[in-house]
Amino acid sequence: MPYEPVSRERKAAGLMQIVTGEAAGPVLAIESSCDETAAAVLAGDGRVLAENVLSQLADHARFGGVVPEIAARAHLAALPGLVAETLRQAGLRVADLRAIAATTGPGLIGGLIVGSSFGKGMAIAAGKLFVGINHLEAHALTARLPGLVAGGAEFPYLALLISGGHCQCVAVEGVGRYRKLGGTIDDSVGEAFDKVGKLLGVGWPGGPAIEAIAREGDPAAVALPRPMKGRAGCDFSWSGLKTAVAQMVAKLPAGALPRATVADLAASFQQAVVEVMADRVDHALAMMPNARLLVVGGGVAANRGIRASLETVAVQHGARFAAPPARLCTDNAVMVGWTALERLAAGVYDGLEVPPRPRWPLEELGG
Repeated sequence: MPYEPVSRERKAAGLMQIVTGEAAGPVLAIESSCDETAAAVLAGDGRVLAENVLSQLADHARFGGVVPEIAARAHLAALPGLVAETLRQAGLRVADLRAIAATTGPGLIGGLIVGSSFGKGMAIAAGKLFVGINHLEAHALTARLPGLVAGGAEFPYLALLISGGHCQCVAVEGVGRYRKLGGTIDDSVGEAFDKVGKLLGVGWPGGPAIEAIAREGDPAAVALPRPMKGRAGCDFSWSGLKTAVAQMVAKLPAGALPRATVADLAASFQQAVVEVMADRVDHALAMMPNARLLVVGGGVAANRGIRASLETVAVQHGARFAAPPARLCTDNAVMVGWTALERLAAGVYDGLEVPPRPRWPLEELGG
């Protein structure tokens, strides 16, 4: 179904149906945009009836990063059984579903093809609606899951999307209505964590490994740059910070680094990230004075130091702060299912004709 203008009255009626669970009925959701294969079933009111995530960390760890071909093959092997088990846990059959949703972009094209094709095939075979979902929109709307944020997450609000592939500040003004306020001009912050983790020899993925060992270090031990801090706007740059760590490591004796040295470098790197994040979000909130809520999503949102600093910034602007639980920060199918419910309620969604897209900016969405 292509995008069509929808009246405010129809949108309001649709949202009321979502709240009462009368509109969408159960939705099966599939996520396969990177290296997690995930499925979930949500009731029409947003209750999670079942969810499962299969990680591919073991498949990619020895390569120090995600190998797209391996990821796609793993999705292909895992999806049939994972979907069947998720439906079983929900106590439902395919015939009981109102719709099937799948991430169709952005992400690794192989995984997107596998997940979206699987979902479309199920929808065609069972005569169900198919809803193509933008992965970034799913992260941006996760906070609107009923009961997740005290007081709810009413539009508009500011979303900070930080992960291995994305780093941007987005004004979330409604379903399908987004304004990018700023983003990275080079690496994503998750990519920077991974590269620094590799430099320090703490393993992959770098985010949780660096956060863990940083607790043992001194965040002021090593002088590192704070790229873009203090500049106008809310763009990010992480390449220089990563390079600075590489230069520090290159000056040290060859071989495995002492644990104390690794801890200090990790703590200093993380502190630089925390300070830059706080500064950029401070500027973003100033650019969006009507925002009374700051939402952070994506895998890096699980970092406790980053969360704490962002909450402080939000309070300074008179805004609330919301970060989903860790399981909903990383890639998952619950957020895909919820976004499908939001779009079904609004009457604006892409159906079977939507192609998998490795690049799909939020600004190109309709709503």
